[in-house]
Amino acid sequence: MRVVNSRKVKSYQMFRCFGMGLYSRVIFPRLLDLSMSSKSMTAYRQQLLADVSGNVLEIGFGTGLNLPHYPDTVQALTTVEPNEGMGAIAQKRIDASPIKVNTTLLNGEALSLPDESFDSIVCTWTLCSIPNAKKALGEAYRVLKPGGKFFFIEHGLSNEQTIQTWQNRITPIQRIIADGCHLNRKIDRLVAEAFDEVTVEEFYADDLPKIEGYFYRGVAIKAA
Repeated sequence: MRVVNSRKVKSYQMFRCFGMGLYSRVIFPRLLDLSMSSKSMTAYRQQLLADVSGNVLEIGFGTGLNLPHYPDTVQALTTVEPNEGMGAIAQKRIDASPIKVNTTLLNGEALSLPDESFDSIVCTWTLCSIPNAKKALGEAYRVLKPGGKFFFIEHGLSNEQTIQTWQNRITPIQRIIADGCHLNRKIDRLVAEAFDEVTVEEFYADDLPKIEGYFYRGVAIKAA
């Protein structure tokens, strides 16, 4: 019979918890900021954000990479981000922005925000990482005003069977190294289940491997 040293097990669990927490809060935000700052990613952001207006909520603010690309039609911005490690990098962009920004350390699945309070909601490369994306989209629908728009660009499940197979195989590893990111979510279906009207385009990013570069970009509307 194998005897397990409970003290060693507890020490390993504490080390693993501390190690992953340190990676998530300190290392991953810097890796994310670097990998998502390319010219192509910046162009995708500019295209998506061009029509955003009014009182805006951004779910998954991250390091604030969207902030410089919001148009003058944005009156105020409330941000949702559960990873406190993103804040140190994001603050520099907040300080440089003319937009009034209200930052909140919240999870997209549980928004302590009033019903029907935002004209636009923005979500970029975030639905892949939220544990319960359906619940988060339900929350987004709740806080959006009637007639309001949900702007999104995400990576997700490819339309090619071979790529899908590899996405499903790699996702368990991806979730560890990319702070919960899934490669294999059917983003169009998730958004369509939550909103009343959805327009979406699907394409491969030019400079990314197909496994991680199948993008969904679109706008969803809450009925007036």
